[in-house]
Amino acid sequence: MLWNGGISFGGVLAFIFADLIVLPILDIYRKYYGWRMAGFLLAAFYATMVAAGLIVEFLFQGLGLVPTERNAKVVEASVTWNYTTVLNIVFLGLAGTLVWRLPPGRRAPDATDDEPTDGKRARARPKLRYERGENDRWGVEMAQPTEQPD
Repeated sequence: MLWNGGISFGGVLAFIFADLIVLPILDIYRKYYGWRMAGFLLAAFYATMVAAGLIVEFLFQGLGLVPTERNAKVVEASVTWNYTTVLNIVFLGLAGTLVWRLPPGRRAPDATDDEPTDGKRARARPKLRYERGENDRWGVEMAQPTEQPD
């Protein structure tokens, strides 16, 4: 679509890189890393986008690899009934059932809950200490939990 519209070959690549420089993602960078790092990432991604677009454009033009004709066919999408439509409807129903069965105020039990569901008092978990253990099949040393005396 971009190529047919007249965008240069390197410009298409730069457009793909530009997906890394959208405001919601920059806001996420700001929240996790702070303003300074978010600004650095913006500058780094922008410089990479520009450099990659220019390098690809000039390299491909210099080697004569840029196509001269822009005749890509764009096919119009349409809604059809096929197996993906049926699967989408089935799994939409499954997702709706799961949302209905587990409303927002509840949560699934996880393995770290100390409170048992039957009302009995939970026993204290043993304190674990990790010691160096044997190697796994890739040669990475695994930590072995052992009970630590109180």
